[in-house]
Order: sequence, then C-alpha cells, then structure tokens
Amino acid sequence: MMKEDIIKEIKNVLNDVSTSKIEFLGPEIYIYTKNISKFYENDKYISNLAFSLKKKVNVRSDISELMEAEQAKSTILKLIPEDAGVSAVYFDTAFAEVVIEALKPGLVIGKGGQTSKAIIQQTKWTPTILRKPTIEGQYLHKIRGVLYKSSTERKKNYAYAAEKIFAEKHSKKDWVRFCCLGAFREVGRSCILLETANSKILLDCGVNPASNNGDAYPELESMGYAISDIDAVIISHAHTDHAAFLPYLYKMGYNGPTYCTTPTRDLMVVLQFDYLNVSGKEGSDAPYSEADIYQMLKHVIPRDYDEVTDITPDIRLTFHNAAHILGSASVHLHIGDGAHNLMYSADIKFGFTRLFNNLEENYPRLETLILESTYGGNNDIMPPRNVAEDRLISVINETVKRGGNVLIPVFAVGRSQEVMLVLEEYYRRNRLGTNNVYLAGLIREVCAVHTAYPDYFKDNLKRRVLQNNSPFSSPIFKELENKAGMEPILNSPGNVILATSGMMTGGYSVEFFQKMCENPKNTLVFVGWQSQGSLGRRLQDGLKEATITDAQGRLKRIAINMEIITIEGFSGHCDRNQLVNYIRNLNPMPKRIYIDHGEEEKCVAFAKYVSQRFNVSCYAPKNLECLRIR
Repeated sequence: MMKEDIIKEIKNVLNDVSTSKIEFLGPEIYIYTKNISKFYENDKYISNLAFSLKKKVNVRSDISELMEAEQAKSTILKLIPEDAGVSAVYFDTAFAEVVIEALKPGLVIGKGGQTSKAIIQQTKWTPTILRKPTIEGQYLHKIRGVLYKSSTERKKNYAYAAEKIFAEKHSKKDWVRFCCLGAFREVGRSCILLETANSKILLDCGVNPASNNGDAYPELESMGYAISDIDAVIISHAHTDHAAFLPYLYKMGYNGPTYCTTPTRDLMVVLQFDYLNVSGKEGSDAPYSEADIYQMLKHVIPRDYDEVTDITPDIRLTFHNAAHILGSASVHLHIGDGAHNLMYSADIKFGFTRLFNNLEENYPRLETLILESTYGGNNDIMPPRNVAEDRLISVINETVKRGGNVLIPVFAVGRSQEVMLVLEEYYRRNRLGTNNVYLAGLIREVCAVHTAYPDYFKDNLKRRVLQNNSPFSSPIFKELENKAGMEPILNSPGNVILATSGMMTGGYSVEFFQKMCENPKNTLVFVGWQSQGSLGRRLQDGLKEATITDAQGRLKRIAINMEIITIEGFSGHCDRNQLVNYIRNLNPMPKRIYIDHGEEEKCVAFAKYVSQRFNVSCYAPKNLECLRIR
C-alpha cells in the first residue's frame, strides 16, 4: 500500500477519533492523537488497523498533551511497585515515549498491562521498558545512552528508511539474484548482495580476522554501483565475521537502515569496538572509527523473532531463532507478491545448547535456502554434548591435580557463555576441581548484555536470570581487569582461564598462551572453530615452536610444551549430522540449496552429498559469482 492509501485507511478506521499527525518511521506507522485514552477504552482500534494495514501501528499522544517530565516521573514512580527495581526513567520527546529501566520489567508492565496503561492514561507518555542487566557493563550503558541522546536524529533516519519502504515499485519485473561477496567456499567476511528489479539489500557484512593475504573484507567493489545505492542491510548475528565491517558502509556514504534483533544490535557494537581496539594494538589501520560505529547505531531498526517487516517495496523480512548465539537469526525473505521465498540460514545450531530453544523448521513457503557448512565435512561428527562436558571437566581436573592451569580460548559471544554454564553447573554439583575461573577480554561485558535479554533464553535459564540467580554471576567467575593481573594467576596453579579471542588471532588468549606454553603442566583446550591461517588452527595441526616479541621488543623462539586438546561438541554450529537433519526436517523442502560458510573442500563435497541424498538442486558457489534464482 502507498502512503496515501494507508492514510485513507487509517482515517476510515478511526472515523470517530481525531488524529493530529501520522508519521511513517521505518517499517512502522505512528499515529498521534490528543485523545489517547480513547484507544485504551476500545482496544479494537489498534488491532483493526494492524490487521487492515499489515503493519505495526503505534499510537502516541500529541506532544501538547504530554505531562511535564518531572511531574510525570513522580506519577510513574508512584504507579510502579517499589520492588520493580527501577534504575532509570528518562523522556524521549521525539517519540513521545518514557523509557523505564528496571530489574523486574514485568512489575512495570503490570498484570494484563494495567500499570503500563495507567502510565499512558495519567501522564500521556507511552512507556518503553528495558531490563537492567544484573551484571554491570559499560558498553550496554553507553549504547542505551547514545540511543536516547540521538532520538531526534534516529527519527530522521527512520523517516528516510520509510521513504524507501513505502516507495512505489519502479519495475513490474520479478527477477531475483544474489551475488557472493564473502564466506563462499571459506569461513569469514560473510556478505551477500540480494537484488531484485526494485531492491538492493546486503545480508551480513563481516570481516575475516584470521586473514593474512588481503581478503579480510567483503568484495564490495564488485557490486558495480555506489554503497549509497543499497536500500537496506540485514545482520543475522553479532559475530565479527558477520557484522564487524558494517560501520564501514556508513563511513563510505550508506545512509539507510540496518535490521537485526535488539541483542544483536548491542552485541555487534561491543565486538566492533573490540575489533578497533585489537586493530590498534596490532598496529594495523582499522577501516573505520568509533564515530562510524555510533553513526551505524543510529540507523539500526531492531526486529523481534517472527515479526514480519516490510523493508523495501518488494521484500518482506522475518527473523527466526537460529540458536547460535544471543539474538542470532536465520533470515526469511518474502520477495515480490509471493514470487519467491529465500532463507539465509546464517550460522545455526540444530542440536543441544544450554542457552537457547530449538530453531525454527516450518515455514509457509521456501524456494531457496542458503545454508552454512562450517562442519559439513564427512568426518565432522561431534560427540554427544554430555560426553563433551564430562571430557572438559575431566581435563580441567587432571590439569589442576598436576599443578597446572587451563587456558580455554573462546569467542566473547556464544562459546564463553555456553562453557560458563557448564562450569557453573559442575561446580554446584561438586565435580569441578577449582573455584577460580578467570574471564579475560570482553566476556563479562558480553554477559552483561545477556542478562539484559533473558526472554531469548531457554525457560530454566530465563527463570534463573529473572530471579537474580544468574549463573553468569556465580562467585567462581572472576574478571581479569588488566594485564597486571595475569602474573598472579599464572603463579598460582589450579586456575581456569577463559580468554578471547577464540581463534587466537590476538587478545588475551594469545598473551596467556605465550606465558603458559612452555610449562608441560598447563593445558590448552579448544572448544570452538579454528579458522585456516589462525594460530589456533596451527596449534591444532601440531605447531611445536612459536615466535614472540619479548619485553625488550626482540623476537624470541619459545617451545610449546603445554598439553593441547580439542574437545568437539561445544560449537554453536551444526555438525554434519545436524546439518543433514536440519534439511530433512525443513517444511517445506526448498527447491534449491546453496552452500556457504565452510572451507572449500567441505562446501563442494557437502553440496554434492545434499544433491544426492535429498534429490534437490544443491551447489557451492564461489565468491564473486552471481546467481539468478528467479
């Protein structure tokens, strides 16, 4: 529907309610009124509009009706129970919203939403309720502050996005193609350009942190037009190889929206700042600055799982739980008027995880699937999760018993939290031989973001976080605040160190390794994917010596005497069997499958296997290939 038709329909449905203004902001419609109480006397107004327009409709009070901020704050705090744990109340005039941060958001909403409705009716401000994290995190606090302070600018950005979404289609043709700009026959720098006759969108925009041969970034120059011509960007999840290059787009002139889940928004900002920090420490030039990250943040339009959203005149987006990391999503795109339906799996876990519910298997329509294959090799079969967990605890206890320390390189997002849940449970069951687990790098900051979004967890974990009994706050976890704290840890045996980065491409995992590797009592345990070219992969392949720079700046050869163990089963990716079971359980079965996000040999072999096993067209494209799918 065009804007004019939408406005006409709104006035038709609201024929007895006066509206002072109608705004199109991103994919949503905002209706301003001087009589907001009438909408809550008859809930059918909003539901009828949403059904009729197939859009998300927000009703706000006209700015002239809003209660003065200090008086409104006093009224709001009287309405909310004291044990809700309200930590902040601030007013966003641009959106006519009052943002309330509380430890117990449910008490702010009230039974049946009664408290929220009372706030609206008495103050005319519409509440937006955020959960206060149970772990303090400077990045999350900074992110929320930037969003609040930039609300006027964000509103302008959303209005710009709406111009594209509600624009008239300039072509009646219904062709669809995608171009492979990164992570095809490789792992890293995920990026796909999807084109229709009316739209150009990017699916992910990451970097390859392990690259040392000039292919760290997506092949954006191959698009053939300016970055500013892109209509929208979709980010599946926050990991560096999927989202770290996004600020570069805004540096180079892109001014459109980025769609992702709310946790993905916050986590990718944390990891982008870390990417800048690591680049600076390694003496390399980062492709963007902090200012570019903030500029990107102001353009993000968060979407929930299963929320259908128009993002261009002919593309409709729906995120589905991918069970990979917090907020991770598989991306379903409904293209044209039912012309084509594409699913970009991104990174998925079709198996047990302590963190998340199972991923989605059923869709109304699905013609094309782009599927990851990180563990798509013939021999990529992981042990049952309970076996992997018992093995990890056994290795830790054996190392502690012989007087050594255990180093576990982990990704700050995902594997860190999964391993922490295992260690916390085994400690409670008196099966972990130490109560000293040190967190080095961004792990604690990332855990803070996790505790702000418990609704994304499995029910048992969600319950613990909501009851302020978060396993991430267990006393066994101790944060390493700076490098000066490394020596005391290493000089006292019996410790477990979770350190980023997970592939040992920099950060604390490398620094701890250099200090620990010569002692045969110590153990290095890999629990996640190690990319080709990374130090982690070379250690897995049997590296016996390493070159480091000593305190005097001189190169020094050191022997690798510590025990090196890889424990499969903790990955947030599917193994070979899980990938096959995922395809088997998809309903409907896609007509064609394209394989990405895997080493070249695995991609090609897995594509051939899928073709034969399921009698479906399956192909592993190369980077820079463009394929028409309709």
